[in-house]
Amino acid sequence: MDVKNFRKAGHFPSLLSAFLYFDVSFMIWVLCGALSLYITKDFNLTDAQKATMVAIPTLGGSIFRIPMGILADRIGSRKAGMIGMGLTILPLMWGWLGGTSLSQVQALGFLLGIAGASFAVSLSLASRWYPPQYQGLAMGIAGAGNSGTALATFFGPQLAAKFGWHNVFGLAIIPLLLVFVAYFLMAKDAPNQPAPKKIRDYLAVLKNIDTWWFSIFYAITFGGFVGFSSYFSIFFYDVYGDQSIEGGLTRVQIGYLVTITVIAGSFFRPIGGYIADRIGGMKFMLVLYSVVCMCAFAVSTMPSSFMVMLALTSIMMACLGMGNGSIFQIVPQRFSKEIGVVTGIVGAAGGLGGFLLPNNVLGPLKQATGSHVTGFIVVASIVLVVTLVFYAVTRSWRKDWATADSGVNF
Repeated sequence: MDVKNFRKAGHFPSLLSAFLYFDVSFMIWVLCGALSLYITKDFNLTDAQKATMVAIPTLGGSIFRIPMGILADRIGSRKAGMIGMGLTILPLMWGWLGGTSLSQVQALGFLLGIAGASFAVSLSLASRWYPPQYQGLAMGIAGAGNSGTALATFFGPQLAAKFGWHNVFGLAIIPLLLVFVAYFLMAKDAPNQPAPKKIRDYLAVLKNIDTWWFSIFYAITFGGFVGFSSYFSIFFYDVYGDQSIEGGLTRVQIGYLVTITVIAGSFFRPIGGYIADRIGGMKFMLVLYSVVCMCAFAVSTMPSSFMVMLALTSIMMACLGMGNGSIFQIVPQRFSKEIGVVTGIVGAAGGLGGFLLPNNVLGPLKQATGSHVTGFIVVASIVLVVTLVFYAVTRSWRKDWATADSGVNF
């Protein structure tokens, strides 16, 4: 791939707009997780309740992504993105001026899922501007907007310590409005937009087994990334925080650790797309899944040094991030005409994975056993099974549509 010609191949202002929209939306989407150590202190929550609180926004994102994907295909990604940002202001206002009970925080957290639905819009905006040989890098750059989670985990705890967690929701409106203006001025729908179809035509992709396979595979990579991004504050504070051990880390310091892991996942996403373009997304995914599996098993040993734990979790998040970019090097090759709705469905599955990880695995097992060990053993086991399934499925794909004469590396 000729990187020098990349900018000439598509529309860079739209690619930048997709990144900015994705970035600020992800910052907002994970606010409950970033502020979890302050919110849970106010409401005195159990381990399971903590996990559910930080997981609900990902469930909301999973649900909202499908209609947002359909909307992007029907009216264009530019208009859909502006609608999404406009609606996102509502839960931010609620968190700022309300959010006085756990049920309110859960409800506004669900509505923050509208921000998480930006995935279906921003990636379709970027994808339609670029030819197949640049899909991995283009989708990786746009998808690197998940770095917004790092903004939330880095600044959120500091601002909450100084101004209170309610005011952090209000402050988040400022960058959202700035990005809205930039998106309005720069974003442009690609000229090769498909003709609007009826909703039943879009839902027809659910009958394609490959849609479900992509959903499962992405539930591991993206679900792992966003699930851990939301839960790591709780995890690190349980294991290394000043409430657990003498001289332990403060809430703000925990935020710094989580930010490092999130940056690892975000920074390596476009690199994952680039490598997938060069050597093939299917080959690369087998390597990434294997490393994630090994890291999860290593984390389950609960090393006494938080620096060792930071290294393990950062490597794991980097591989999950590269996996996100790698999978979306493959998706447009299989579903070029239905990229918007398929992105929404696959993204919804990723969000669902991000919900199930803390809510159904890590949180309940921590409450049941009093330790995070079992949870990470279960995570590693799940990834191992999916790795074997991925290998079997991609062997079939290579005989069907992912052939050598397609001109794309798989």
